[in-house]
Amino acid sequence: MNSKPLAYDAYQELAHHYAAMIDRKPHNAYYDRPAMLKHWPDLKGLQCLDAGCGPGEYTGLLLERGAKVIAVDVSDKMIEIARARHGQRAEFRIMDLAAEHLDFESAKFHFINAALCFDYIQDWDSLLRECHRILKPKGLIQISCGHPAFDAEYYKTNHYFSIEQVQCTWKGFGKIVVMPSYRRSLAEIMSPFIRQRFHITKVVEPLPTDDFRKADPIRYKTLMHRPSFLLIQAQRL
Repeated sequence: MNSKPLAYDAYQELAHHYAAMIDRKPHNAYYDRPAMLKHWPDLKGLQCLDAGCGPGEYTGLLLERGAKVIAVDVSDKMIEIARARHGQRAEFRIMDLAAEHLDFESAKFHFINAALCFDYIQDWDSLLRECHRILKPKGLIQISCGHPAFDAEYYKTNHYFSIEQVQCTWKGFGKIVVMPSYRRSLAEIMSPFIRQRFHITKVVEPLPTDDFRKADPIRYKTLMHRPSFLLIQAQRL
């Protein structure tokens, strides 16, 4: 039985290609990231966790906002790239967000940034329970994930109401990999936040930027009619 985290092998294989393209890949650079940045609070001087940091693009942006950053990822290759990119400006740790316990003291963080990493976690209740524990009172978590309407159509599911392991072939990073993830309903996205004592403050269905239109006009047109991602911000009660 393979005990490795769900997408570990895919991201290990993809790491250097991903890092080379992440700052100009349209869905990341011109869709997810502008939406996430638009809704960040004032982070100057705050202790922040960059969860699922990948090669460290959000880590750098958090640092630019004046945050004190701990960045974690399940892929040791991604952590190696992020550490090389940012050096001692942030603390980097290899960490599986699907673990039963996150190795942080309680009430440590003011803000958790989790861009496009929750899709690899089956049990959101367990992860959000730990996020609640490590956030300070009134602390915020902000995530982006696959939009349930888009995912249901893309994966042609007959089991919309289930949490369903799926996979697709990624070709856009210069190396073809099969990427596994979990698809879930809107209720299975929202309800864990409520059950784990968060107040949902923002729900955003992003629009692509003009830079996206210039880079990929066909997918831009599609995203103007149907979102691919969903952004949620929630406050620890």
